[in-house]
Amino acid sequence: MNIWQSDRRRHVIANWEKGRLLGRGSFGSVYEGYAAGGFFFAVKEVQLLDQGNQEIQTKQCIYQIEQEIALLSQFNHPNIVQYYGTDKDEAKLYIFLELVSSGSLAEIYSRYHLKDSQVAAYTRQILHGLKYLHEHNVIHRDIKCANILVNVGGTVRLADFGLAKVTEFNNLIKSCKGTPCWMAPEVVNPKRRGGYGLPADIWSLGCTVLEMLIRRRPYSHLEPAQVLYRIGIGEPPPVPDFLSGLSQDFILKCLQVNPDDRPTAAELLDHPFLRRSSHA
Repeated sequence: MNIWQSDRRRHVIANWEKGRLLGRGSFGSVYEGYAAGGFFFAVKEVQLLDQGNQEIQTKQCIYQIEQEIALLSQFNHPNIVQYYGTDKDEAKLYIFLELVSSGSLAEIYSRYHLKDSQVAAYTRQILHGLKYLHEHNVIHRDIKCANILVNVGGTVRLADFGLAKVTEFNNLIKSCKGTPCWMAPEVVNPKRRGGYGLPADIWSLGCTVLEMLIRRRPYSHLEPAQVLYRIGIGEPPPVPDFLSGLSQDFILKCLQVNPDDRPTAAELLDHPFLRRSSHA
C-alpha cells in the first residue's frame, strides 16, 4: 500500500523493557516501554497465541492490526500519534508508539470540567488531524474521546487506527465498524444507505465534542440495542440546552442525518465556536 511517506524523525527501539500497564483495548494491552538511552514510549501488546499454543485472534483481527501498522507507518502529522516500529515473539506482537503522557480526553474530562475554550482548543486540533487523514482518503471510523490522547503541553494526538480504512475513487464503505454511541446513521445501516465515506468521521466528531462538554458518552440514557435503533432511524443524541449556543451549533452541524449536509473538516475549522480556543 502506498499512501504517502512520512519524513518525521523516527526513534529506533532497541534493548527495550516493558514497564507499567497504561490501559487495555480491543486488541490487547498498552504498556510503558523503556529503551536504550533512557527513551520512553508506549507498547501495544497483542496476544497471538493462548497457553495451548492455539491461535485466538481471528484473521479479521490480525488484518486490522496489520492495517493499523501499515497506516501509522506512513502518517506524518503533529496531531496523529507517531509510530516507531514493531517486535514480536512466538506468542505476542509488540507495536511501538509515541508515549502521550496525559492520557485520553475521556480520562481528562472524567477528572476536570472542560470549558468551551478548552474543548474548542482540542476540537481544532482533532479537526487538523481529520483534515490530514481525509485529504489522503483515510476514514478513522472510531473517533471518540477514548481514542484521542493529549500530551502535557495540551497537544492532541489521534490514536487507535485499528478500524481506519483507505477509500479509493470515492468508493463507499459498506461494513458496519465503529463504537455504537459514536456511529453515524449511514454506518449503522450501510447497505440501506448505500455505504458511507469521510462524513462518517464528522458525525463521530460531533458526538465527541458533545461527550467532552457533558462528560459522558452520547445516548448514555439508552441501552446499546436502543442506541443502534435510534441512530439507525436517524435520531441524533440529545444536545442539552445548557450548552452554549456556539457549541450547540457546531455539534448540530456535525450531526446532520444526511452525510452530504455535514461540513468537511476543513470547513469546520472556520466555525465560530473554535474562535473560543486559546490556541486559535
